Amino acid sequence: MLDTITWKGAHKGLVIGLSTSPFGLLFGAVAVDGGVTPLHATLMSGIIFAGASQLVGVQMFGSHVPAWLIILSVFAVNFRHILYSAALAPHIRHFSPLTRYVSLFFLTDPQFAESARRIDQQGVLEPRFYLAMALTIYVIWVAASALGAVFGSLIGDPAALGMDVLLPVYFLGLVLGFRKRPLFLLVVPVSAAASIIAAHTVGSPWHVSIGALAGVLAAVLFHRDAPANAVPREDQH
Repeated sequence: MLDTITWKGAHKGLVIGLSTSPFGLLFGAVAVDGGVTPLHATLMSGIIFAGASQLVGVQMFGSHVPAWLIILSVFAVNFRHILYSAALAPHIRHFSPLTRYVSLFFLTDPQFAESARRIDQQGVLEPRFYLAMALTIYVIWVAASALGAVFGSLIGDPAALGMDVLLPVYFLGLVLGFRKRPLFLLVVPVSAAASIIAAHTVGSPWHVSIGALAGVLAAVLFHRDAPANAVPREDQH
């Protein structure tokens, strides 16, 4: 029988999984439309498990660009996960070595956001909470990708349904969840401005990494009395 902490993690994962399932459906549809088989699209979701970089990858597959450029572009999009892992590192040291390494595979954007909120509320991130949430999100994401790959042709043009704006709106919601953090009103505008400038100069997907680095640099330069770790407690501000 599952304990309360595990159930809470699974419940969080269910809410997140259902809210992100449209992205999975969209990815499956876009992948098949780009020439990827439903099986390979589903495997891609299961192995890579990173929605934004998966969309970048399948879009580049159809452009006949070199494989090394696809890999480099996916790295540029996923660079933010290096920052996520660095932020959570002090809070998962009590995980067993195997659990710690497995947990990093599941470190998606909403997983990080909810883990940070759990640390704020409880002062600790429990392994069973983290994994229950992660596995629930993972199963729903892969299932949604498979459904999108098989039935994606019924969707038609995703842009006509407004599905192309779902991802930016979702990320905006995640960012606003950190609005009480120190230097939020400085870091976010700096990061956004740098990303927009990079998008018009360097190009996509490098603007993602450049924006993230600009935000980190702003935080370092203007850091004053904020806590040393990247996931401060709510009662500290």
